[in-house]
Amino acid sequence: MNLQDMMVHRDAGSRAIDRYLMAYEGRVIAVRRHPAVLILPVTVVVGTLIACGVITAVTGLALVWWLWLVALGFLVWRVIAWSVEFFLVTEHRVMLVRGVFNRDVGMMPLAKVTDLALERSVLGRMLGYGEFVMESAGQRQAFRNVNFMPYPEQLYLEVSSVVFGADESSPD
Repeated sequence: MNLQDMMVHRDAGSRAIDRYLMAYEGRVIAVRRHPAVLILPVTVVVGTLIACGVITAVTGLALVWWLWLVALGFLVWRVIAWSVEFFLVTEHRVMLVRGVFNRDVGMMPLAKVTDLALERSVLGRMLGYGEFVMESAGQRQAFRNVNFMPYPEQLYLEVSSVVFGADESSPD
């Protein structure tokens, strides 16, 4: 899998993105967060499954399985939320769109971005995700950190070239 596989193409999901773009804006980069964002909900479901199985085996109480259904509902909700969350970079701004029922759109104009850093934890390097830290020109913006970015090195280079301009020639 590469960055092109993670990028959002023209489909029903992209129409959701297009409604946040101005008429003169074209999408440069649109990507979902890395699926590793779902590690905690999956862990909760598996842990609850094991706990419910042990409790049922020891006490014979089958009512405890409702707890597992709640955990499973939590996982389904997080998968839906992950599927509608996008990180976008246009030629004018950087956006983070999230939320299932209540949409939250964080936006930072490209002109305000003064620095872009990539941070990767050990787990992030093993699973293939990183965190972007964006500094702005003296103001608190709608978002500063964007974690669980897929293909972080490649995406970092692409976002940097949009944010800070790409010169085709080498600096040497």
